[in-house]
Amino acid sequence: MEIKNNKKTVRAWAMFDWANSAYNLVITSTIFPAYYTAITTTKEHGDKVFFFGKSFVNTALSNYALAVAYLVIAILTPILTSIADYRGNKKIYMQFFTWIGALACCGLYFFKLDTLEIGIICFALAAIGYCGGQVFYNSYLPEIATIDKQDSVSAKGFTYGYIGSVLLQIICFVFVLSPKTFGITDGTFPARLSFLLVGLWWIGFAQIPFKVLPKGSPNFNKLNQQKVHNGFEELKKVWRQVQNMPLLKLFLPAFFFYSMGVQTIMLVAANFGEKELHLGTAALISIILIIQLVAIGGATLMSKLSEKYGNVTVLMAVVVLWIVVCVFAYFITTATQFYILAVIVGLVMGGIQSLSRSTYSKFLPENIPDTASFFSFYDVTEKVAIVAGLFGFGFIEELTGNMRNSILFLTILFVVGLILLFSLRSGEKSSSNNPEFYSLKNPES
Repeated sequence: MEIKNNKKTVRAWAMFDWANSAYNLVITSTIFPAYYTAITTTKEHGDKVFFFGKSFVNTALSNYALAVAYLVIAILTPILTSIADYRGNKKIYMQFFTWIGALACCGLYFFKLDTLEIGIICFALAAIGYCGGQVFYNSYLPEIATIDKQDSVSAKGFTYGYIGSVLLQIICFVFVLSPKTFGITDGTFPARLSFLLVGLWWIGFAQIPFKVLPKGSPNFNKLNQQKVHNGFEELKKVWRQVQNMPLLKLFLPAFFFYSMGVQTIMLVAANFGEKELHLGTAALISIILIIQLVAIGGATLMSKLSEKYGNVTVLMAVVVLWIVVCVFAYFITTATQFYILAVIVGLVMGGIQSLSRSTYSKFLPENIPDTASFFSFYDVTEKVAIVAGLFGFGFIEELTGNMRNSILFLTILFVVGLILLFSLRSGEKSSSNNPEFYSLKNPES
């Protein structure tokens, strides 16, 4: 069976997004942040919590936990993907990380204030499971879609993810807002039940891609045993190859800086809404649902615009909108303003993720055998960016006592990313008449 552009394979691949995006929405964006902030804010200690005896600002602690999780993934990814390339078994690693993430979400069912340490550990393990599976999921894109279809296939994945996560969010929403309807008297139970449902949803729907996707293509001739046991050699190898791919060499630094901003905003937005604006769980869920629904159209819109104007041009426009988002967020004080901001964020959130992934894929030479290693490099770049962004955001909040000051830090990151994208756009123009670059650039740019 032909794998590339096969409808059944593409749908199965997109279902992995359907399965794991529920984690992204419920755990990182809505119910968990609101629940976490509520149970860790007390009259006795305010927003201070004690994690293994050490005092932290509650939201800074959750940011640090995520930063550690992403750092673990950044370290593990090159090792695991080099083995996956050698043995052609990347689907096994998708399954392994999916089970870790899903079981950790189920473990959050037991998270209360007196089990803070267990809750934070499960929170971090869920992030590791999500990110670890995503590495191998992304590496399937050039394997299942030809270069001219990668924008639309990438957008399909994000669209499936948004729809699936919204469906589960609505189910959780019913329990959170109407617990008495179901005879629930424990105020913490609806949120904890939501975490359990995420884990079951995640592992359940993931069985579809696990059944259909190919296990991966062995690459015995390209890797020797020493490199399998030292995955960082693979990163060095990819880095050396990137030096001979001028457009990719220009794209990656820009991606690093604007990803620091994008990913951090996505991970801290709910904490900001709860802590700075006191929106409450119901309002946060409504706002995030708006973001998800708008993002479905946003990912598709960015794909269409990239066909007309080119990937890099559209990315530049999207980064400008992210700068506007940061400036607006610094000054907002009301729920209405946060709703407006949510619409803008939704428009650009899915678009920049989908377009970044497909742009990177387009800048790779066609028919490279070790796509997992190249996407390992991509994901390590993104994860290190997240570590730096989350740590910087949390540190500035603890240092200044105000989360809004951390937003200024993110604004600077986007400005740097925009400047670097301008350099990439110039590089595209200067290479337009050079055959060496032709296969690496978007033909429509």
